[in-house]
Amino acid sequence: MRSIVRASKRGFTLIELMIVVAIVGILAVLAIYGVRKYLANAKTAEARNSIGQMAKDQATAFEKESMPGAVLPVGSSALNSRSLCIAPSTPVPGAMTAVQGKKYQSDSAKNQDWQADIGTPNMGFACLKFSMDAPQYYQYTFTSAGTGVPGAVWQGRAQGDLNGDGVNFSLFTIDGKVNADVAFNIAPNIVVSTGLILSW
Repeated sequence: MRSIVRASKRGFTLIELMIVVAIVGILAVLAIYGVRKYLANAKTAEARNSIGQMAKDQATAFEKESMPGAVLPVGSSALNSRSLCIAPSTPVPGAMTAVQGKKYQSDSAKNQDWQADIGTPNMGFACLKFSMDAPQYYQYTFTSAGTGVPGAVWQGRAQGDLNGDGVNFSLFTIDGKVNADVAFNIAPNIVVSTGLILSW
């Protein structure tokens, strides 16, 4: 009878406690890694979604009529009126330091950021009619070469520094090109580069 009572009062050994602590530690490390990866993916989703939308907005802007309003003489014809938005666009935000390890709230209500090129026809984000109301982790801009002729190219860019170290920048790009049929084609994927520091 005494041996049964002693066995029921026996506690955990030091080895058993160490195994439990080790398991809890491993689970905690895995949880922290998973949360960090999830947060990084959520932040990079902003760049992917935004430059994808910029490319769609460029395709829409390319299809609109952009010929001058002059009257055509009888018996003449107009040139192709489709055109890419002219770059360079004014980057938003204007300086990379505004998004290094932090978020930037753009000023779209007062036409300060996204509408900086509004005075120049077919230029910048004003031409794309693209803007962001939510705070952003990335600096956005686009470049173009040529206008509406076959071979003209366009590229949307998002550059960020999520950890704010000023060393490892991430660059997301998407390309578009005017083909031989004078149609604007968008690349099927977004290219991601890291460790780059660019200035627009």
